[in-house]
Amino acid sequence: MPERIVAVNRKAQHDFEILETYEAGIVLTGPEVKSLRQGKVSLAEAYAKVNKGELWLYNMHIAPYDPVLQRNYDPRQPRKLLMHRREIDRLMGLTQQRGLTLIPLRVYFNERGYAKVELGLARGKRKVDRRREIIEREMKREVERALRGRRSS
Repeated sequence: MPERIVAVNRKAQHDFEILETYEAGIVLTGPEVKSLRQGKVSLAEAYAKVNKGELWLYNMHIAPYDPVLQRNYDPRQPRKLLMHRREIDRLMGLTQQRGLTLIPLRVYFNERGYAKVELGLARGKRKVDRRREIIEREMKREVERALRGRRSS
């Protein structure tokens, strides 16, 4: 069974420069897993943070699973992420640097059926960086158009 992507944070590539990526397991309850399998998850405005030596994911919205009545269920509750101790320690050191943060890039089920989160160590892009990116993309398109036009003649 290949990995099945449940949610992708498309805005992350636009708003942040991704320096490194990491894979982490996520601690979920049964109804949360069922809701995740239905694709009822949103990564908008989600972020991860090391708190007291543990890695936590904040603001990820998992909608309540309808067939199960869950009292006092908070869809945006913090969720614990599972990684090796040395990776967490390294991330703690890196995120304490100015301007670096952990952003969830996607949520998926791996080959074994476990829910995983791909985290990106990211630095926020400034407006100037985004403009430069747009200009470079447009220049690349123009070059490709020119090459295509020359081949057909």
